[in-house]
Amino acid sequence: MFFTCGPNEAMVVSGFCRSPPVMVAGGRVLVVPCLQQIQRISLNTLTLNVRSEKVYTRHGVPISVTGIAQVKIQGQNKEMLAAACQMFLGKSESEIAQIALETLEGHQRAIMAHMTVEEIYKDRQKFSEQVFNVASSDLVNMGISVVSYTLKDIHDDQDYLHSLGKGRTAQVQRDARVGEAEAKRDAGIREARARQEQVSAQLLSETAMAQAQRDFQVQQALCDAAVNARKAQADLAYQLQVAKTKQQIEEQRAQVLVVERAQQAQLQEHEIGRRERELEATVRKPAEAERYRLERLAEAERLQMMMQAEAEAEAMKVTGAARAAAVAARARAEAAQTAAKAEAFGQYQEAAVVDMVLQRLPQVAEAVAQPLLGTRRVTVVAGGSGDIGVSRLPGEILDVVTRLPAAVEALTGVNVTQAAQKKSECQG
Repeated sequence: MFFTCGPNEAMVVSGFCRSPPVMVAGGRVLVVPCLQQIQRISLNTLTLNVRSEKVYTRHGVPISVTGIAQVKIQGQNKEMLAAACQMFLGKSESEIAQIALETLEGHQRAIMAHMTVEEIYKDRQKFSEQVFNVASSDLVNMGISVVSYTLKDIHDDQDYLHSLGKGRTAQVQRDARVGEAEAKRDAGIREARARQEQVSAQLLSETAMAQAQRDFQVQQALCDAAVNARKAQADLAYQLQVAKTKQQIEEQRAQVLVVERAQQAQLQEHEIGRRERELEATVRKPAEAERYRLERLAEAERLQMMMQAEAEAEAMKVTGAARAAAVAARARAEAAQTAAKAEAFGQYQEAAVVDMVLQRLPQVAEAVAQPLLGTRRVTVVAGGSGDIGVSRLPGEILDVVTRLPAAVEALTGVNVTQAAQKKSECQG
């Protein structure tokens, strides 16, 4: 069956097929029961309080020394483990510690006997090293290694150490008093020197402060002047910038007003256009349509009236021409009769002819106007310039009458107008 152990112990198996015995430190091993035997040994570190009471030193002064040592069985070294197994196998830790303690105490007492109290007291490190080296060389043969050794305490019952301390204490106290006096003297000297240096430094400091204060005031005055100049420049620049900003603002406002007015004008134009379109759609178009309708109606009525007037005028013209022809024929007959009378009487004066023509003119006008007496409706169509309507009718009649002298001249050869003027001149 298998047996195991921790790293702080070792197993030793002996018996059948185990010659020499097998030593296992911190592991496992196969053991055949009844034929083989297993034993364990501790590898723990042991702390030993090594006391050596009243040991006489080299000068015969008895002192007591206490040291602290740590020892352990070395399990990694097979030779040391074998030596430890041969010496301590089957023993407990306390037994092993007691053996190691007695060995260390003996070596400690031996080293104390070869050293003086002063050497042990003053050079503890040397004492500890000697005990460590001597004890290690002896314990290693037992399979035990000394891990560390430290001198813990030294004392005696004769006040030897205290007496050594008194002399040293007195010397130290003397040196302390001398040192204190020298220190006080040096401190006074240093203090006076320090005060002198302090006064000098203070004067230099005050001088430097005054100079610095003066330089500061000068620099401050220069800075104030520069600051005031810069401030004045800044104020002027600020005022100039404010003026420029106001001017820019006014320009922007003017531009805004121009833009607003342009926009208002555009809006007004759009509104006018809209209203014109609205007026065009709601008023002008219907009015033009109505005017066009009325103009067409008036044109139709005018055409109708013109046609009717032309028909009536044609009728009147035919009737008037027939009457005028009859009158002209009568006048020619009368003229022929007058000519026959003139031939019969020999000579006929032009004035008499004119009188006769003028006497007949009313009858000619009556004959021209006679067709109008039976007219019930007269439609006058105006063309060109002049009067319009009924007021044009007298003019038309007068126009017919004014044509009579030309007709008389064509029939008789007598210019009635010239004859009338001659007659008026003769009478005048």
